[in-house]
Amino acid sequence: MATKKANTNDFSEYKRKFWQLFAYGFLGVILLFLFASWGFFGKMPSFDDLENPDSNVATEIISSDGVVIGKFFKENRTPVKYEELPQHLVKALVATEDERFYEHSGIDAKGTLRAVVRLGRDGGASTLTQQLAKNLFHGEGSKFILFRVIQKVKEWIIAIRLERQYTKQEIIALYLNQVDFVNGAVGIRSAAKIYMNKEPKDLTIEEGALFVGMLKNPSLYNPNRKKRAQLVLDRRNTVLGQMVKNGVISESKKAELSKLPVKLDFRPESHSEGSATYFREYLRDYMKKWVKDHLKEDGTEYDLYRDGLKIYTTIDSKMQQYAEEAVYEHLKNLQKEFFEGKKDQENAPFVDITPEQTQQIMMQAMKNSERWRKMDLNGKTKEEIIKSFDVPAKMKIFTYEGEKDTLMKPTDSIIYYKHMLQTGMMAMEPRSGHIKAWVGGVNYKYFQYDHVGQGARQVGSTFKPFLYATAIEQLGMSPCDSIIDSYFTMPKGKWGIDADWSPKNSDGNYRGTITLQKALANSVNTVSAKLIDRVGPKAVVAMAKELGVTSDIPEQPSIALGAVDITVEQMVGAMSTFANQGVYVKPTFIIKIEDKNGVVIDQPVPVTKDVVNKDVAYAVVKLMEGVTQSGTGSRLKWGGAGFRNYDYSFGNPIAGKTGTSQNNSDGWFIGMVPNLATGIWVGNEDRAAHFKSTHYGQGATTALPIWGIFMKKCYADSDLDVSKEPFEKPDDLKIKVDCWTPKKVVDSTAVPTDEPSMDEFGL
Repeated sequence: MATKKANTNDFSEYKRKFWQLFAYGFLGVILLFLFASWGFFGKMPSFDDLENPDSNVATEIISSDGVVIGKFFKENRTPVKYEELPQHLVKALVATEDERFYEHSGIDAKGTLRAVVRLGRDGGASTLTQQLAKNLFHGEGSKFILFRVIQKVKEWIIAIRLERQYTKQEIIALYLNQVDFVNGAVGIRSAAKIYMNKEPKDLTIEEGALFVGMLKNPSLYNPNRKKRAQLVLDRRNTVLGQMVKNGVISESKKAELSKLPVKLDFRPESHSEGSATYFREYLRDYMKKWVKDHLKEDGTEYDLYRDGLKIYTTIDSKMQQYAEEAVYEHLKNLQKEFFEGKKDQENAPFVDITPEQTQQIMMQAMKNSERWRKMDLNGKTKEEIIKSFDVPAKMKIFTYEGEKDTLMKPTDSIIYYKHMLQTGMMAMEPRSGHIKAWVGGVNYKYFQYDHVGQGARQVGSTFKPFLYATAIEQLGMSPCDSIIDSYFTMPKGKWGIDADWSPKNSDGNYRGTITLQKALANSVNTVSAKLIDRVGPKAVVAMAKELGVTSDIPEQPSIALGAVDITVEQMVGAMSTFANQGVYVKPTFIIKIEDKNGVVIDQPVPVTKDVVNKDVAYAVVKLMEGVTQSGTGSRLKWGGAGFRNYDYSFGNPIAGKTGTSQNNSDGWFIGMVPNLATGIWVGNEDRAAHFKSTHYGQGATTALPIWGIFMKKCYADSDLDVSKEPFEKPDDLKIKVDCWTPKKVVDSTAVPTDEPSMDEFGL
């Protein structure tokens, strides 16, 4: 009997210890959850954190026609709303990742119990909400078991809070916006764009299944890795199987979709590729200053790469595309001519410089190279670095047929790139000042200097309309007034010159008495010299400044022939003033900027200024029309480019001006129709590298064809509504512009008021 009593007591003792242990364990779990929720094991997200999770949202650059042309990001994430997700994608996600998603409140008790019993062999039973909690606030965490348990507890707490804070639909959207699909694609919108070149709403069922399949291990199931094609296909089909199991699609539909191959339209997004690359970099520099001048309500700066701003720009995505295509099409042809012309030339591509000057150019190029920078950081001497430039190395080089792998001495690669023609092109609306296209070079990846906003180059004869405008305004002249094209010398000392100045015409000929219209049309230098001698350089500089030119302009007579460096951006803005009836509108590229919640935080106001009256502006426009009717730009009417027969055949009025620097280093063309002004510069990086002959080096050959190709594309697109109408003529115009008007029959004793003045400057 005594033995039996002892056994009973022993059993009671076991029960007491069990319940004691259970109580301690239960209390420990309660305390663990409480301590975790109070932040004892690390900060927990607050109510505000849950309401506005830190999500590294990319800033979007949006064109005037609603196309995202680029982004600024640390992580390439652009949020998508639940309504923008296709239902088959949502159902595939739930069927594969969390079948009881709509039944639980953040924690799947049944799945968790199964995971504990099976020791995680069938998965960790993390719900979508738990995965979201981890992605938002913790990441992968520690591999140490104790820390992993604490992290899992925190995930449970955050998941429950998320379920209270958000609807199921919002949780799904948040989840898909957070997932990293590799290859720079964070979130489903970026993934759809990069892998398929689509918006999420346009994804097909099999494409949606592909992305859901990637969630298990995005790197392993990366569809852009050809070696893993079968693995990716099998994983996608597994997701389709889950969709059948959960009644999303039928077995027959799965069989049909499973046979389809994985098709990608892979377009990785980077800062150096895509549309409007030079403009985007110019915008980035602008935004660096903008964030300092436009602070948040709490006084902190916006983060351009994380705060999800939306920058609505004036750029038109189609015009931008046409501009880039026009540049590529013409320069591809022109570059062949340049290489051909330099083939047997000594010291190519440089012309008329000494060996010492060539060496100086080469040394500067070496010092500016990435090779020099890296070797210098690694402690190499100057001599060792220079010597390395003569050792052949594997490299990729830019060609118009695409990137080319080659073995080349770095010095030879420098010479190769010195041969490459560069360009700057900008188009804007004269009335609004909105910049519609911006091409700063031929390829941003290889040539990052922006020849629109950064590069000021000698403008040549494109400066002459500023001089003619000054003469018309100050001397009361008209395009129909005559002037003598003859040998002219400005004496030493006049207007501050230190030697006699006798400019020559480019063809070496003199035409005698001609109208101002014909003088500008044929870019007659002697006439420009006579005009600036009459009005003075200071007045011309003042006119250019009023027209928005901010570059340094010397008050010297030589500016009459364009001996001044100005950017494409400034030249187009200035010329647009004449097309806008004498009102200068500062070129602008931003319509508005919104924060990630769609609140407008900046909306720039156009900067305008009256510069000349309508009559003077219209007279200059008519002068520039003469350039394309019978002057240096007349090939726009019949085609040709000096070496290629481009078919333009424009029949509408075009105001334009070509320009060529003295040694052919710079070729320009500014072309305008009533609602679009476009300027183009073409030349080499170094002014010592250029065409030897004006036949090839003039603006009519290098720059004008780009304008022609661009405008043909614009006119072919009716959505752009680019004008073919005449420029608006002011009411009661007081300046004579129709120089071909027949002479009136007048009394021989009367003063011929309707005849062109044959006396220079009315003297």
